[in-house]
Amino acid sequence: MVELEHLALIWTGVFIAVYFARKTRMTPVLFYLAVGAVYVNTGLLPQESDDFIRGFAEIGIILIMFALGFEENTSAFLKSVKRSWGIAFFGAVAPFAAAFAVIQYFWQDLNVALISGLAMTATAVSLTMVSLKSEGLQKSAAATGIMTSAVLDDIASLALVAIMVPIAAGDAAPSLTAILWIVGKAALFFGLIAILGAWVLPHETAGKLIRKLKFLQGWGVRNIFTFDDGRHAVLAALTLALLIGLAAHAFGFHPAVGAYMAGLILKEDFFHIIPDQSQAAYANVHKIVENVAFSWIGPVFFVELGTKIVFNPELLLSVIPQTAILVVALFTAQVLSAAIAARYTGAFPWPDSVMIGFGMLGRAELCFVVLDIAFVQEKIITEDVFYTLMLTAFWLNVAVPVTIALWKHYYSGEKTFGFLAPPRSASSP
Repeated sequence: MVELEHLALIWTGVFIAVYFARKTRMTPVLFYLAVGAVYVNTGLLPQESDDFIRGFAEIGIILIMFALGFEENTSAFLKSVKRSWGIAFFGAVAPFAAAFAVIQYFWQDLNVALISGLAMTATAVSLTMVSLKSEGLQKSAAATGIMTSAVLDDIASLALVAIMVPIAAGDAAPSLTAILWIVGKAALFFGLIAILGAWVLPHETAGKLIRKLKFLQGWGVRNIFTFDDGRHAVLAALTLALLIGLAAHAFGFHPAVGAYMAGLILKEDFFHIIPDQSQAAYANVHKIVENVAFSWIGPVFFVELGTKIVFNPELLLSVIPQTAILVVALFTAQVLSAAIAARYTGAFPWPDSVMIGFGMLGRAELCFVVLDIAFVQEKIITEDVFYTLMLTAFWLNVAVPVTIALWKHYYSGEKTFGFLAPPRSASSP
């Protein structure tokens, strides 16, 4: 029953977080994190979450990413990939270099600096997308740029985890074959997703090969969504998200990446049940998925994430200077690199470019995975480095909803700022 008590406490905290979010007109994500931090530091929740809560949180992030992908326009995502390579590249290199330099300066340890730079590289895309959603900007051009850049960034970071952790741990450097295998797995996974979305799932296909194979026609995913008059369409959608999430995990990625791709390749016409009613069926599934993801399961992920912030007063005070310098360095490096790359490699307008810079600030899922490996499993970093990186990630996460909310007025054109373009719609490309 203890696990259920913890869940009841978390759900109560979600209500509290939403209340304060409405009062302050800020995203509830910030308050979800705060609730988790307060709970763990007052002893209401344990420092190590039980398996039930961890599993619940894992489902939450998968649902959040699926819901966000479900809202996305596939063609817009693919188009944005061409514009976002520079944001992903420079938006990862700059924070890695900043973290590496600061940690190396204070601790004079190459392996510690290397793993710290890696931990601070990947973007917390879920935090950013939920923050954008709370401001009504989840379908904006900037949101698409952030999402695609962060996905590319996370893919590269996952590959670097496999490559760099053995180096930092003092093991033998990986071979060229191993590195190529990691890159090959990434290419293979996304290639299979493209095939799934283009040729396997559609109910009707235009390909010459499929036209010749008559027995394959009429066996698209629509048959699953329309089974029993569509009563199980939500179950079918969530099952698809979980299966592709598990496939992503098998390829070495976080299941949330697969869940996002599952949502991305689902189209409205897949839910065609009765002529001219596919939109209503799609809207019904979308409403249920969104409620589950953003109201009662998804928030558990953010509260559980907040429980990673355990304060030791003496150690906390001792790392304040290092944390402050690292936060400023990462904030500056991340925003400038992503914004400038968005403007000059992606041709985004300046308001969008700055919004993308702010949206790339968050550090969450992969950051904590790396910290767990480096501190708990491999003992690469010391406790003071761990606290510095944890606190830095926390303040960068806090900065995401705050900066997005503040910049929204400039992004939407309500206010102008220096060299920025004249007022224009927030949804314009």
